[in-house]
Amino acid sequence: MMRIVLICFLFLASVKFGSAQSESSFQAGEWLKFKLSYSGWVKAGNATLHIKNATYNGLPVYRVVGKGETTGALKWFFKVKDRYESYFDKSTGVPYKFIRDIYEGGHVKNRIVEFDYDKNVANVNDLKRGTKKSVPIQDNIQDMISAYYYLRNHYDTNTIKKGDIVKLNMFFDDEIFGFKLKFLGRQTIKTNFGKVKCLKFRPYVMAGRVFQEEESVTLWVSADKNKIPLKIQANLRVGSIRSDLIAFKGLKFPFELQL
Repeated sequence: MMRIVLICFLFLASVKFGSAQSESSFQAGEWLKFKLSYSGWVKAGNATLHIKNATYNGLPVYRVVGKGETTGALKWFFKVKDRYESYFDKSTGVPYKFIRDIYEGGHVKNRIVEFDYDKNVANVNDLKRGTKKSVPIQDNIQDMISAYYYLRNHYDTNTIKKGDIVKLNMFFDDEIFGFKLKFLGRQTIKTNFGKVKCLKFRPYVMAGRVFQEEESVTLWVSADKNKIPLKIQANLRVGSIRSDLIAFKGLKFPFELQL
Protein backbone atom coordinates (compact mmCIF):
# COMPACT_ATOMS: atom_id res chain seq x y z
CA MET A 1 0.00 0.00 0.00
CA MET A 2 1.79 3.10 1.24
CA ARG A 3 5.12 1.34 0.78
CA ILE A 4 4.41 0.75 -2.93
CA VAL A 5 3.52 4.42 -3.38
CA LEU A 6 6.67 5.54 -1.54
CA ILE A 7 8.86 3.06 -3.42
CA CYS A 8 7.67 4.63 -6.65
CA PHE A 9 8.45 8.11 -5.31
CA LEU A 10 11.83 6.76 -4.35
CA PHE A 11 12.45 5.55 -7.88
CA LEU A 12 11.57 8.99 -9.17
CA ALA A 13 14.47 10.18 -7.05
CA SER A 14 16.78 8.08 -9.20
CA VAL A 15 16.50 10.52 -12.10
CA LYS A 16 19.70 12.13 -13.31
CA PHE A 17 21.23 14.64 -10.88
CA GLY A 18 21.75 18.16 -12.06
CA SER A 19 22.31 21.58 -10.54
CA ALA A 20 19.63 22.77 -8.17
CA GLN A 21 16.94 24.78 -9.88
CA SER A 22 16.61 28.44 -8.93
CA GLU A 23 13.21 27.98 -7.30
CA SER A 24 11.87 25.11 -5.24
CA SER A 25 9.08 23.03 -6.82
CA PHE A 26 7.19 22.63 -3.53
CA GLN A 27 6.28 24.45 -0.33
CA ALA A 28 4.94 23.79 3.15
CA GLY A 29 1.24 23.06 3.01
CA GLU A 30 1.38 20.82 -0.07
CA TRP A 31 -0.94 17.83 0.40
CA LEU A 32 -1.49 14.96 -2.01
CA LYS A 33 -4.10 12.19 -1.77
CA PHE A 34 -4.05 8.93 -3.74
CA LYS A 35 -6.66 6.24 -4.30
CA LEU A 36 -5.35 2.70 -4.52
CA SER A 37 -7.20 -0.08 -6.32
CA TYR A 38 -6.48 -3.78 -6.73
CA SER A 39 -6.68 -5.42 -10.17
CA GLY A 40 -8.34 -2.32 -11.63
CA TRP A 41 -11.68 -2.49 -9.79
CA VAL A 42 -11.40 -3.40 -6.08
CA LYS A 43 -10.84 -0.32 -3.93
CA ALA A 44 -7.79 -1.07 -1.82
CA GLY A 45 -7.20 2.07 0.21
CA ASN A 46 -5.94 5.63 0.40
CA ALA A 47 -2.53 7.25 0.82
CA THR A 48 -1.52 10.84 1.57
CA LEU A 49 1.62 12.98 1.64
CA HIS A 50 1.69 16.23 3.59
CA ILE A 51 4.61 18.66 3.91
CA LYS A 52 4.91 21.00 6.91
CA ASN A 53 7.36 23.46 8.45
CA ALA A 54 9.23 22.20 11.51
CA THR A 55 12.55 22.35 13.39
CA TYR A 56 15.07 19.62 14.16
CA ASN A 57 17.79 20.28 16.74
CA GLY A 58 17.17 23.98 16.24
CA LEU A 59 17.43 23.83 12.43
CA PRO A 60 14.56 24.83 10.10
CA VAL A 61 13.37 21.70 8.27
CA TYR A 62 10.52 20.32 6.27
CA ARG A 63 8.58 17.52 7.91
CA VAL A 64 6.74 15.25 5.50
CA VAL A 65 4.17 12.78 6.79
CA GLY A 66 3.07 9.89 4.57
CA LYS A 67 0.07 7.77 5.57
CA GLY A 68 -1.58 4.75 4.00
CA GLU A 69 -4.40 2.44 5.02
CA THR A 70 -6.76 -0.14 3.60
CA THR A 71 -10.41 0.84 3.33
CA GLY A 72 -13.80 -0.79 2.84
CA ALA A 73 -14.21 -4.56 2.93
CA LEU A 74 -10.51 -5.18 2.26
CA LYS A 75 -9.46 -3.92 5.67
CA TRP A 76 -11.37 -6.79 7.31
CA PHE A 77 -9.23 -9.31 5.38
CA PHE A 78 -5.89 -7.51 5.39
CA LYS A 79 -5.65 -4.43 7.58
CA VAL A 80 -2.91 -1.93 6.72
CA LYS A 81 -2.12 1.23 8.64
CA ASP A 82 1.23 2.79 7.74
CA ARG A 83 2.88 6.04 8.77
CA TYR A 84 6.16 7.40 7.44
CA GLU A 85 7.85 10.67 8.43
CA SER A 86 10.93 12.46 7.14
CA TYR A 87 12.67 15.55 8.51
CA PHE A 88 15.04 17.11 5.96
CA ASP A 89 17.01 20.33 5.59
CA LYS A 90 15.19 23.18 3.86
CA SER A 91 18.29 24.34 2.02
CA THR A 92 20.24 21.18 1.17
CA GLY A 93 17.50 18.54 1.25
CA VAL A 94 19.60 16.11 3.33
CA PRO A 95 17.53 14.01 5.75
CA TYR A 96 18.05 14.19 9.50
CA LYS A 97 15.36 11.82 10.76
CA PHE A 98 13.14 9.12 9.27
CA ILE A 99 10.29 7.27 10.98
CA ARG A 100 8.59 4.09 9.83
CA ASP A 101 5.60 2.94 11.90
CA ILE A 102 3.59 0.27 10.09
CA TYR A 103 0.97 -2.40 10.61
CA GLU A 104 0.42 -4.67 7.61
CA GLY A 105 -1.74 -7.71 8.18
CA GLY A 106 -0.15 -8.39 11.57
CA HIS A 107 3.36 -7.43 10.42
CA VAL A 108 4.54 -4.58 12.67
CA LYS A 109 7.58 -2.31 12.45
CA ASN A 110 8.34 0.85 14.40
CA ARG A 111 11.76 2.33 13.69
CA ILE A 112 13.36 5.74 14.03
CA VAL A 113 16.48 6.52 12.00
CA GLU A 114 18.62 9.58 12.76
CA PHE A 115 21.48 10.52 10.45
CA ASP A 116 24.79 11.66 12.00
CA TYR A 117 26.84 13.29 9.26
CA ASP A 118 29.79 14.05 11.56
CA LYS A 119 30.31 10.33 12.17
CA ASN A 120 28.79 9.18 8.85
CA VAL A 121 26.40 6.76 10.52
CA ALA A 122 22.66 6.21 10.65
CA ASN A 123 21.46 5.48 14.18
CA VAL A 124 18.57 3.02 14.03
CA ASN A 125 16.25 2.72 17.03
CA ASP A 126 13.96 -0.32 16.71
CA LEU A 127 11.19 0.49 19.17
CA LYS A 128 9.35 -2.80 18.66
CA ARG A 129 12.37 -4.97 19.40
CA GLY A 130 13.97 -2.59 21.87
CA THR A 131 17.29 -2.55 20.02
CA LYS A 132 19.63 0.13 18.69
CA LYS A 133 22.37 -0.03 16.09
CA SER A 134 24.58 2.29 14.03
CA VAL A 135 25.00 1.68 10.30
CA PRO A 136 27.79 3.30 8.21
CA ILE A 137 26.46 5.59 5.48
CA GLN A 138 27.94 7.31 2.45
CA ASP A 139 27.61 10.83 1.09
CA ASN A 140 24.36 11.98 -0.53
CA ILE A 141 22.25 9.39 1.28
CA GLN A 142 18.47 9.86 1.20
CA ASP A 143 15.53 8.19 2.88
CA MET A 144 12.44 7.04 0.99
CA ILE A 145 10.53 10.29 1.41
CA SER A 146 13.28 12.93 1.38
CA ALA A 147 14.58 11.56 -1.93
CA TYR A 148 11.39 12.47 -3.75
CA TYR A 149 11.42 16.06 -2.56
CA TYR A 150 15.17 16.45 -3.01
CA LEU A 151 15.10 15.43 -6.65
CA ARG A 152 12.07 17.59 -7.42
CA ASN A 153 14.55 20.43 -7.01
CA HIS A 154 17.56 18.72 -8.59
CA TYR A 155 16.61 17.32 -11.97
CA ASP A 156 16.04 19.16 -15.20
CA THR A 157 12.99 17.87 -17.06
CA ASN A 158 14.24 19.50 -20.24
CA THR A 159 17.43 17.42 -20.46
CA ILE A 160 16.09 13.95 -19.65
CA LYS A 161 16.54 11.60 -22.64
CA LYS A 162 14.42 8.58 -23.48
CA GLY A 163 16.20 5.40 -22.44
CA ASP A 164 18.35 7.04 -19.76
CA ILE A 165 19.06 4.65 -16.89
CA VAL A 166 20.52 5.94 -13.64
CA LYS A 167 21.22 4.50 -10.20
CA LEU A 168 20.79 5.72 -6.65
CA ASN A 169 21.60 4.46 -3.16
CA MET A 170 18.83 4.66 -0.56
CA PHE A 171 18.74 4.02 3.20
CA PHE A 172 15.74 1.97 4.31
CA ASP A 173 15.19 0.25 7.69
CA ASP A 174 18.84 -0.54 8.50
CA GLU A 175 20.39 -1.06 5.07
CA ILE A 176 21.49 0.80 1.96
CA PHE A 177 19.75 -0.33 -1.23
CA GLY A 178 20.69 0.30 -4.83
CA PHE A 179 17.95 1.14 -7.33
CA LYS A 180 17.84 1.96 -11.00
CA LEU A 181 15.23 3.56 -13.21
CA LYS A 182 14.63 4.13 -16.92
CA PHE A 183 13.03 7.21 -18.48
CA LEU A 184 10.44 6.01 -21.03
CA GLY A 185 9.51 9.36 -22.53
CA ARG A 186 6.70 11.89 -22.41
CA GLN A 187 3.01 11.11 -22.53
CA THR A 188 -0.30 12.92 -22.04
CA ILE A 189 -2.68 10.91 -19.84
CA LYS A 190 -6.26 11.27 -18.61
CA THR A 191 -6.60 11.98 -14.89
CA ASN A 192 -9.43 12.86 -12.52
CA PHE A 193 -8.66 16.50 -13.27
CA GLY A 194 -8.36 16.30 -17.07
CA LYS A 195 -5.54 15.62 -19.52
CA VAL A 196 -2.03 16.22 -18.17
CA LYS A 197 1.41 16.11 -19.79
CA CYS A 198 3.62 13.62 -17.95
CA LEU A 199 7.09 12.15 -17.69
CA LYS A 200 6.92 8.35 -17.76
CA PHE A 201 9.36 6.17 -15.80
CA ARG A 202 10.09 2.45 -15.42
CA PRO A 203 11.52 1.61 -11.98
CA TYR A 204 13.37 -1.71 -11.77
CA VAL A 205 12.23 -3.82 -8.83
CA MET A 206 13.18 -7.19 -7.44
CA ALA A 207 11.05 -9.97 -8.96
CA GLY A 208 9.86 -12.58 -6.50
CA ARG A 209 7.46 -12.54 -3.58
CA VAL A 210 5.72 -9.23 -4.41
CA PHE A 211 6.44 -8.20 -8.00
CA GLN A 212 5.90 -10.32 -11.09
CA GLU A 213 9.14 -9.22 -12.78
CA GLU A 214 11.77 -6.51 -12.45
CA GLU A 215 9.96 -4.24 -14.93
CA SER A 216 6.59 -4.50 -13.17
CA VAL A 217 6.15 -0.86 -12.14
CA THR A 218 5.34 2.23 -14.23
CA LEU A 219 5.17 5.78 -12.88
CA TRP A 220 3.74 8.98 -14.43
CA VAL A 221 4.84 12.38 -13.06
CA SER A 222 3.49 15.79 -14.07
CA ALA A 223 5.78 17.56 -16.54
CA ASP A 224 5.08 20.99 -15.03
CA LYS A 225 7.04 22.84 -12.34
CA ASN A 226 5.30 20.89 -9.55
CA LYS A 227 6.59 17.45 -10.67
CA ILE A 228 3.95 15.53 -8.70
CA PRO A 229 3.14 11.83 -9.20
CA LEU A 230 -0.20 11.30 -10.95
CA LYS A 231 -0.40 7.57 -11.56
CA ILE A 232 1.39 4.36 -10.55
CA GLN A 233 0.76 0.91 -12.03
CA ALA A 234 2.37 -2.18 -10.49
CA ASN A 235 1.92 -5.78 -11.66
CA LEU A 236 2.11 -8.10 -8.66
CA ARG A 237 2.58 -11.85 -8.40
CA VAL A 238 -1.17 -12.02 -7.99
CA GLY A 239 -3.16 -9.26 -9.67
CA SER A 240 -2.04 -5.64 -9.87
CA ILE A 241 -2.27 -2.45 -7.87
CA ARG A 242 -2.88 1.06 -9.18
CA SER A 243 -2.53 4.42 -7.50
CA ASP A 244 -4.17 7.60 -8.83
CA LEU A 245 -3.90 11.14 -7.52
CA ILE A 246 -7.46 12.17 -6.60
CA ALA A 247 -6.97 15.38 -4.59
CA PHE A 248 -4.36 18.00 -3.86
CA LYS A 249 -3.90 21.39 -2.25
CA GLY A 250 -1.09 23.80 -1.51
CA LEU A 251 0.81 23.32 -4.79
CA LYS A 252 3.41 26.03 -5.34
CA PHE A 253 2.68 26.40 -9.05
CA PRO A 254 -0.51 26.18 -11.14
CA PHE A 255 -1.50 22.64 -12.07
CA GLU A 256 -1.30 22.54 -15.87
CA LEU A 257 -4.09 20.83 -17.84
CA GLN A 258 -4.28 20.21 -21.59
CA LEU A 259 -7.35 21.26 -23.57
